[in-house]
Order: sequence, then structure tokens, then C-alpha cells
Amino acid sequence: MQYNWNDPTAIMFAVYLVAMLGIGALGYLGTKNLSDYILGGRSLGSFVTALSAGASDMSGWLLMGLPGAVYLSGLSESWIAIGLVAGAYLNWRLVAARLRLYTERAGNALTLPDYLANRFEDKGNLLRIVTALVILVFFTLYCASGVVAGARLFENMFGMPYATALWVGAACTIAYVLIGGFLAVSWTDTIQASMMITALILAPVMAYLAVAGQLQPGQDWSAIVSAEKFDLFKGASFVGIVSLLAWGLGYFGQPHILVRFMAASSVQTIPAARRISMTWMILCLMGAVAVGFVGIPFFAAHTSGAAAVNANAETVFMEVSKQLFNPWIAGALLAAILAAVMSTLSCQLLVCSSALTEDIYRVFLRKNASQTELVWVGRIMVLVVALIAIAIASNPEAKVLGMVSYAWAGFGAAFGPVIILSLFWGRMTRGGALAGIIVGAVTVLVWKQFALWGLYEIVPGFILGWVSVVVASLLSAEPSKSMRQAHATVEREFAQISQGRWVSAA
Repeated sequence: MQYNWNDPTAIMFAVYLVAMLGIGALGYLGTKNLSDYILGGRSLGSFVTALSAGASDMSGWLLMGLPGAVYLSGLSESWIAIGLVAGAYLNWRLVAARLRLYTERAGNALTLPDYLANRFEDKGNLLRIVTALVILVFFTLYCASGVVAGARLFENMFGMPYATALWVGAACTIAYVLIGGFLAVSWTDTIQASMMITALILAPVMAYLAVAGQLQPGQDWSAIVSAEKFDLFKGASFVGIVSLLAWGLGYFGQPHILVRFMAASSVQTIPAARRISMTWMILCLMGAVAVGFVGIPFFAAHTSGAAAVNANAETVFMEVSKQLFNPWIAGALLAAILAAVMSTLSCQLLVCSSALTEDIYRVFLRKNASQTELVWVGRIMVLVVALIAIAIASNPEAKVLGMVSYAWAGFGAAFGPVIILSLFWGRMTRGGALAGIIVGAVTVLVWKQFALWGLYEIVPGFILGWVSVVVASLLSAEPSKSMRQAHATVEREFAQISQGRWVSAA
């Protein structure tokens, strides 16, 4: 299929991509050392922290996977949105501020492996290695889901063969991450989050008006949409509902979200960031559910786009946008999908790069490497991880939501219990952290293969990971005096911050 590159939709895509590359160039100018490249020099304010955390969380599944699931099954799929809102709120309340403070006190840790190694005085670096390996395994799969989402977009929009769309979509993201690092990723996330919320408000509202305008006098939606699609509990067993709600547990262990908390300019910016982020998230999830649900009657009446959606439900947002808006507006709305893909994929690539550079290359290979060398190694690692993700995503039958759910469960189970307990429990030990990470990750990998009782693998993984941390810590020797003192200091400082009596020394 030949595509007209003078089409307004293509022009809007081009404008968006050029803008992202421009921000990448600005990020390059602001990147002087490894801390700048992988953590932005801990300089993010409330607004950027909030939208960056939200955008890096809500990948292409927000505009593709979730609307597609609701289109197929109805409102029973919205349990996942309820679980995510609850999990995100608790993550902001329980983890964000404490992690920001603790990572600064734990040797000014720049990465999650760095934090855990310093927090538990991991002299042998075993904890650092295990953490970095888990990040690389699950994030490579997570990155692949983003590449698939980008490929689907370019395939649908421009009629490209899947293999070509795969490379084009990935290249769009790799370029500005490679150039600008964390600052570019965070600044672009803010723009991308704004595009996503605009698209997810406009599209369902316009689709609703289009459907309402076609109803006959006295007719309601039940004439077009079967009653079971309205039922939150229809076709959703107890195990199914628990599995969907359990997505919220994943927030506590997602490295690409936790790193946003670490990068905040101060602990005091967290409350405002939480309010902004939760408002944005709730509106976006409501919009995504609405797009899928309103798409049911919309495509019952607009059969011209129904074939594409019925063939692949994950294209419902794309088809609604193309049919309802003029090409210029449709181009801007469809660019929001690319924004969602790029915002998450860019952060994931950067986290993988930081694990390879800071926690493996610098620690084991080049202890005295200069900051310039480390930044360039980080850029090379971005490219390496991206190429592996492209190879994994090469299967055209891959589903975005399925790949995301696997990686989400892996991180949630491996790191969630460890992060929470490391922040709140002074008796936790290095052995407990190792046990929690290994048991949580292995449980997810094994459970996924057998799919026991249809229960989402994050549930047993999180529970067994938590129990493993507690049991292994109690069976280990007590933490050293310095570890106990460090934990007590952070507890005292956090209490003072909460009472508004402490001023950061940073």
C-alpha cells in the first residue's frame, strides 16, 4: 500500500516527531554527567514529576490494550482500571516520599540496584547483580510490548508491512533517548501526557455524541449494546476480578515509576505531584474505558471501520479517531498513541541502560571510568536493549496487553514487597531482600507457564515474595549497627518532614 505523505495525518506525525527530537537536543545540552543522563540530576518539579510518572506508566496499552479489552468484553474489564487507581494512589502515599529521601541518604543512589546495594550494605554486590538481571529480563519484554504497539500504529496508519513498521516505530523513540537521556525523556513525557489526556477526553465524548444522535426517539443504548456489556460482574469470576484488581500491586515494584520518585527535586514536591498525577490518571483511565465501551454501539452503526476493529480490537481508538475527526485533528489524536508508546518505552530503555552502565559496567568493569565515558556507554546500552526488544517483538501475532501483563507482574512481585519493607522495616536484611526478589520473580515465571486457576501471576508472586523477605530476614543475623542507624535517621527525618519542620540539606 502506498501512502500519501502529504496527508495531514502524516504531517502531524512528522511535526510531533521533530518536536520530540528537538527536546532530545535540549536534553543533550543539559546532560553533563551520568547522574544527569539517568536521573536528571534530581531536578524534577511537582508538575514534571507527576506527568512523567503517569506517562511512563501508561504505555500503548492505555490507548490500545485497555480500550480493546473493553470493546470485546464490556465494563467487566474496567476492574483493571479500579485496581490501577488504588495501587497508584498507595504507591504515591506510601513509597514516593520515603524512597526519594532514602535513596539520597543511601549513598545518593541513582538506580534501584544501587539503592538496594547501599541500603543493605551489599559488599559482595550479589544483590546488585540479581536486581539488575531481573530488571533486564522483564524490561526487555516490557520494551518489546512498546515496540509492538508502535509497529501496530504505523502499520494501521501508513499501511506499512509489520516488519518495516517495527523498525520505524522503534527508531522514533530510540533517537531522542539516545541523545537527551533522562531530561529529554521527562520533558517529552510531560508533553506526551498532555496529548494522551486530551485524546482520551475528546474521542469518547465525540463518539458518544455520534451514537446518541443516531438513537430513535424513546430508544436507549440497550437497543444497541447487549445488557451483559453493562454488567461489571458479567463473565467475571471471583478469581478474574481479583486478578484484574491485583494489577494495582504492580506499582510498588515498577523501576520506571520508582525512578521518577527518586528524581524529584525534593521530598516536599511529592504531595503536589501526587494530586496532579492521580487526577491525570483517573481521567485517562475513564477515557480509555469509555473509548472501548462507546466503540461497541459506534461500530455497530458505522460498519466501514468495524471490520478492522473486529479483526484487532486494539485498534478501536485509532478507527474512532479516523472516522470522527478531520485529518488534522485525527493526526494529532493518533500521535497521542505514539506519545503513549514513546513515553513508556523511552523510560524503560533508560532504566535498562542505567542498570547495565551504573550497576554492571561501572561496578565490575571500569570503576574509574570518567563521567563522559559512562554517559556514552549508557547511550550504547540504550541501542543494545532496543535491538533485543525489536527482535522479541518481531512476531506479528504478539499482543500488547499480554506482554505488558507478564512484565508488570514480574516487577511487582520481585520488587514490590522488597521496596515496601525496605522503607518501613528496620529488621529487614540483605538475605531477605535477595530471597524476596528471587522468589517473587521465579513464582511469576513458573505460574505463568501453568496458569493455575486462571489467577494472575502477580498475586502468588507478591504474597510469596513478601513472606520470603520476612522469613529470610528473621532467619538472618540482625542488620549491622550502621544499617539500623541509617534506617532510624531516615525515619526521624521523614517524621520531621511530615510535620513541616525539616529543610533539606541537599
